[in-house]
Amino acid sequence: MDRKRFLLQSSISAGALFASPLQLLAAAPDPAAPYKTEIVKEFVGAGHGNLARVKELLAEYPNLLYCRYDWGNGDFEEAIEGAGHVGNKEIATYLIEQGARPNLFVLTMLGETAIVKSVLERFPTLLAAKGAHGLTLLHHAIKGGAAGQQLADYLKSKGLTQTQIKIK
Repeated sequence: MDRKRFLLQSSISAGALFASPLQLLAAAPDPAAPYKTEIVKEFVGAGHGNLARVKELLAEYPNLLYCRYDWGNGDFEEAIEGAGHVGNKEIATYLIEQGARPNLFVLTMLGETAIVKSVLERFPTLLAAKGAHGLTLLHHAIKGGAAGQQLADYLKSKGLTQTQIKIK
């Protein structure tokens, strides 16, 4: 091999060595990119009743804890809300332990009477609030079973009779 050919092949090989890491960096996913909608939907769905899948997805995507899925027409839902409206205390509690932000509906399902009553005494219009899918506080209290019975009675005494209010 002559000198000219050797230098040409060396420069091509060196260029390939430098290009490969740059190409890898360019192909790396953006850590600040939003999660794919399908992943959020799957996590919210799992929040209704699949604790094993909730744990798997959280291990891979820790910030799913704070994501909401839009079912359409402004009907947004987090995994913890799914657990709340189906009465899944195990998943709701697990998500709270991981840092999820419980809302009044989830706290109602969990039977947190003192908290819920104090909020409703301070903000009585929340008695008519709609949770995910238009489900009311009464619905959540009923789904809480024995833990929610005191709140169910309280909500009824305040005039709440509906378990679902249509989302317009």
